[in-house]
Amino acid sequence: MVPYGEDDTVRLMPARPLPRRRPRWMLPAAGAALLILAGGGLGAFLLLRPAPEPIAGAPAAPAVPRLALASEAEILASRAPELTVRRLAENPAILVLDFPGLAEQARMLNRVAALVEKAGLPRDRLLDDAALAVAVQADGGTAESFYYGHNYRASDLARFFAFADRDRVPLTPEEERLRGLARELGWLQPGAAGALVSLPQAGVEPWLDMRARATMLRHELSHGEFFTNPAYAAHVWRFWREALAEEERARLRATLAHASYDPSIEEVMANEAQAFLFHTPDERFFSPASLGFTAERLAALRAFFVAGMPAGWLRDALAR
Repeated sequence: MVPYGEDDTVRLMPARPLPRRRPRWMLPAAGAALLILAGGGLGAFLLLRPAPEPIAGAPAAPAVPRLALASEAEILASRAPELTVRRLAENPAILVLDFPGLAEQARMLNRVAALVEKAGLPRDRLLDDAALAVAVQADGGTAESFYYGHNYRASDLARFFAFADRDRVPLTPEEERLRGLARELGWLQPGAAGALVSLPQAGVEPWLDMRARATMLRHELSHGEFFTNPAYAAHVWRFWREALAEEERARLRATLAHASYDPSIEEVMANEAQAFLFHTPDERFFSPASLGFTAERLAALRAFFVAGMPAGWLRDALAR
C-alpha cells in the first residue's frame, strides 16, 4: 500500500499529518497506515457481566417501521436521504443501519460504542453527555469521526438500555429510536440473537467513495455473520488457532493493540483477523506486505479459509 501523501491516485484522505486520533478503521503497521473497518467486539468478555434489570416505567421508544429485506448489492446501491433500516436478505439476523451522514450515526451509536468496546472507558455504566463529549475529545477527533462503522450483538444493546434505565441516563432521540428498533426485534429479551451493523453513505467525506463504502459494508457484514452464524464463528476460531502461525497472530495482535483494541480479548483478535484478511477487498485499505504476509502466504491462508467456510452467501462472495 502507498502511504498517505505519496500518490494522489490512491490517497483516501487529504495530504496532511495524521492526527493523534485514529478512526476505528485505521490500523498503522510496519510503518504504514492500514485502513480497516473495526470489528464488533468484546461480546464474549462483556457477557460475563450480568446486565441490570430495566427500571419499571422507563419511557416508551418511538415506533419503528416494518423492516424490509435487502441484499448486500441493494444496500450498497442505496442513496436514501434518511436513515434506512433493513435486514440483510442473505442473513436476516443481521440488521443494517444505513445512515445518510455521520452526525445521526454518532448520536445513535457513539454511546453504545463507548460502553461496548472503546478502550479506557467503563464497561459497567453509560457515559452521560458530558462524559461522552470528554471521551470524544480525548480520542482526538469529533463525534462524527468517533467511529465510521459500528457492529454489535443484540445482547450489547440489551445491556446498554438496561444500564440507561438503571442509572436514568438521558438518551438522545436517536438512541430512543434504537431502543424501539431493538424492542421490535425482541432483542431486549434474555437470550435474543442478532447483530446490528452500520455504515454511512458514500461522499460524506472525500475519501469515502463507492469502493470504500463497499469495503466498509462487506467488512461489517462479516462481523455480523460471526455474531449470528455459529458455524462461521467456529470456523473463524479454527483459522485463528490452527492456520495462523504464532508469530503471525503476534503481528496481528500488536497491530490491533496499537489501534486501541484490547489484545487480551481473544475474540476481538480472531474476529478482526477474519475481517481484516478476507473481507476488506479494496486494496487501498489493506496491504498484506505491511504485516509481513507475502502474496503466497496470504493465498494459502485464503484457500484454507474458503475451503473450511460453511456454505452460504459469505462463502460464495469470498470464493468469487
